[in-house]
Amino acid sequence: MEIEPGDYVEVKSEKGIFRGILMPRHEFSDEKIVILKLDNGYNIGLVPQEIKLIRKGGERKKRERKASRKKDGLPWISVIGTGGTIASYVDYKTGAVHPALTAEDLVFSVPEIEDEANIRASILFNILSEDMKPEYWVKLARKVKEELKKSEGVVIPHGTDTMGYSSAALSFMFPSLSGPVVFVGAQRSSDRPSSDAYMNLISAVKVAKSDMGEVTVVMHGTTSDDHCVIHRGTRVRKMHTSRRDAFKSVNSQPLGMVKGDDVVFYQDYKRKSEETILQDKMDEKVALIYYYPGLREEMLEKMLEGMHGAIIMGTGLGHVGNHVIPVLKEFIRDGGIVGMSSQCLYGRVNLNVYSTGRKLRKIGIVPLEDMLPETAYIKLMWLLGNYEREGAEKLLAKDLRGEISPRRMITW
Repeated sequence: MEIEPGDYVEVKSEKGIFRGILMPRHEFSDEKIVILKLDNGYNIGLVPQEIKLIRKGGERKKRERKASRKKDGLPWISVIGTGGTIASYVDYKTGAVHPALTAEDLVFSVPEIEDEANIRASILFNILSEDMKPEYWVKLARKVKEELKKSEGVVIPHGTDTMGYSSAALSFMFPSLSGPVVFVGAQRSSDRPSSDAYMNLISAVKVAKSDMGEVTVVMHGTTSDDHCVIHRGTRVRKMHTSRRDAFKSVNSQPLGMVKGDDVVFYQDYKRKSEETILQDKMDEKVALIYYYPGLREEMLEKMLEGMHGAIIMGTGLGHVGNHVIPVLKEFIRDGGIVGMSSQCLYGRVNLNVYSTGRKLRKIGIVPLEDMLPETAYIKLMWLLGNYEREGAEKLLAKDLRGEISPRRMITW
């Protein structure tokens, strides 16, 4: 019987005897080498001395799904795909990972979620995380509002690199929600034995069944499969490039956790409302500027050119060099709004301690307390899109969606 890609085989080589799924040969690969997907999920290249067929492979059949199918006793949850590592599934014929290009593929990636809820799945985008744009946030928010007319909650699989931006954007766009909106991602793809996709998505669906009326992010809480953490959408930040517990709530405790079948909340949260209200205008003429030694006046002027507002990531308590203060003063005098956050991330901006801070306050810089710079950037875009300048400036330093905490010590 002919051995084909997708078959489970035993390969004898100089390195030893290995078993796994025979992978397709790449058109540029060495003809002497075969690629096996081992039982632990990793691929290995071997020069075979002998290949023995263990069993013929077969593509995993997708379960037929009908939009009208409903399991009694389970709520309807909408899953809106946007792309990212989590939106992929393994082709069991070849062992390769494919992006979920259809609603069926999205559910097929973790079919067990249908044991938690009746799933209404759709694909809105299929983009890389870094390709996210403000215009996509608007489209996503409108889709969420549409889905909440039919479902009790919404889950949004999303690329991890910009998920914090997207969760903040939808947090501000929805002053009122009739159900939870839960962003979820994966640090490692579903073909890896250490993938976090399965647990994260299952946990996100469980949170989407709660009585929350907020936008949240649900991701692994540790490097092990202990539990997932529920982060407020305006407080969460990706803090590591590859760890499964990369997401942390900054200057705030997480909202809660999902452990097994239990969803446990640590602190109060906003309950869902009768009505979903959407304010989706965004002014994209806002800059997020990282101050650094050597930033010249003309460089800052160029960054601010044509902008209506800016968030500065200042040093320490919220400082910039004295030489660029006149540039900021002129920008504010011409009608721009400038908010000051800190590169430190943890802790609170205070412009009253040093002379530089007092100068910044005097020219009209708005201190942003302990708000994350990325959240402040999104918030100012949203404020300028929905309010006049004076109203936007007043609301910038006011807590609207849990983005600013009261003055108390936060453990970090």
